[in-house]
Amino acid sequence: MAAYKILIADGLDAKGIEVLKSVGQVADRTGISADDLIKEIGEYEALIVRSRTKVTPAVFDAATKLEVVGRAGIGVDNIDLNAAKAHGVKVVNSPLATTVTVAELAMGMMLALVRELPRADRSMKEGKWLKKEFEGVELYGKKLGIIGFGRIGSAVAKRARAFDMEIMAYDRLKTVEDIRARGGEPVSWETLLAEADFISLHLPLTNETRGMLNAETFARMKDGVYLVDAARGGIVDEEALVAALNSGKVAGAALDVFATEPPGQTALVSHPKVICTPHIGAQTVEAQARAGYDIATEICAALKGEALRWRVI
Repeated sequence: MAAYKILIADGLDAKGIEVLKSVGQVADRTGISADDLIKEIGEYEALIVRSRTKVTPAVFDAATKLEVVGRAGIGVDNIDLNAAKAHGVKVVNSPLATTVTVAELAMGMMLALVRELPRADRSMKEGKWLKKEFEGVELYGKKLGIIGFGRIGSAVAKRARAFDMEIMAYDRLKTVEDIRARGGEPVSWETLLAEADFISLHLPLTNETRGMLNAETFARMKDGVYLVDAARGGIVDEEALVAALNSGKVAGAALDVFATEPPGQTALVSHPKVICTPHIGAQTVEAQARAGYDIATEICAALKGEALRWRVI
């Protein structure tokens, strides 16, 4: 068996690394800089990244031996797919690994928003007893509008039904029958914006989805809507969201992702009606173990010329 050389740029669970060692030499270069990646990538047949590393056209130009790039997770917006295709490099991901983890985070964010859990905890740690200030609202009976009704969106719907929420779903790539089979009620874009009490985003960042929620779409939403984004930064126009929060159009937002990461101490991050987390959607022990194993087995299959389950290109 050929001894392939595999570069890990953003860390991988130990179980995944052991799988990779069955087909070749593994170099764990977690945290590698963009410049060093370009300098070193010519030695490797496979590259594994998460969301941090950008696999740019310059990386592909320098990758004279590269056969496959693996994304440990679902989103591939940090990989230049046109450049990969032009260089004949396969791109694979592990789309099933983080479904439960991200869905649970989205539900946790909704609960944190409506009950102001971060502020309540912070006040207690400051020695305050502000019981009368914390009058929240229930999830029970509310309309949840899910934009993007794939694996994660439908997993959120399944959990939201346990809170007796009404599930509305919009996904231009899914049929009415598919959305209903996944547990949602298909609605138009206009209906979701006008009627949802909560909106949760679960779709990739593409040219079509960039800035999808903007000043115009916020204006069409119900007053006092809550927004959750555990998908991708850039889908929401952040300046427009700040304005909607200031006006009261949006009652609160919980964000795990940002247009620029890390975002710094922006007006959005520091806003009192916003709960922020540092892109932790996939950060559970279980999800990392699944992602590591899934992407490792897919990389091995790609190197050996076997059938692929999750080929992006």
